[in-house]
Amino acid sequence: MDKYQNAIPHEDIKHRETLLTLLKEHAYRHGKYTLSSGKESEHYVNCKPVTLSCEGNALMSKLMIKLVDRNSVAVGGLTLGADPLVCGVAQRAYYVASHSDLDALIVRKNTKGYGTRELIEGPKPKKGSVVTVLEDVTTTGSSALQAVRVLRDAGYVVNRVVAIVDRMDHEDTAVWANNQIEFLSLFTLSDLI
Repeated sequence: MDKYQNAIPHEDIKHRETLLTLLKEHAYRHGKYTLSSGKESEHYVNCKPVTLSCEGNALMSKLMIKLVDRNSVAVGGLTLGADPLVCGVAQRAYYVASHSDLDALIVRKNTKGYGTRELIEGPKPKKGSVVTVLEDVTTTGSSALQAVRVLRDAGYVVNRVVAIVDRMDHEDTAVWANNQIEFLSLFTLSDLI
């Protein structure tokens, strides 16, 4: 049982179970895959078919917002996997008193080659503001850490990463402590298998 499951409010258990069913049916694949990290795996998780669906996005947003740092003024993440997450959670925040002013930030993988050459899209908070990074699936943490670095370099305080699925090997989890990051997830890979 993961940290989130231990802390889940009773009324959200059904939503979590429904989201898990959607992930098992539409995001998880068994076979032989090369992951974005370059690692080989028998297990592949692509959350986009779920996070881009109406039901999946609503469930994900309802559950993830509860893990966002209460001091956050924005949620951000690396495009493309985090795009539906940050938009869904920011929209959900509009209806939740504890996070009513939470904006969405999308971090580009590379500087935009024209115009303002932005790396971060969205309404920019003041420097020193707290931002929580959202991620769909973590294997090595590299995508989330890329977003963390860009946001920190822009002057924001980023101390928490929240993922839908944590598929990290135990030896890889030191990456969070090494970067002063608290890492939380809704599910682990073993939940999906």
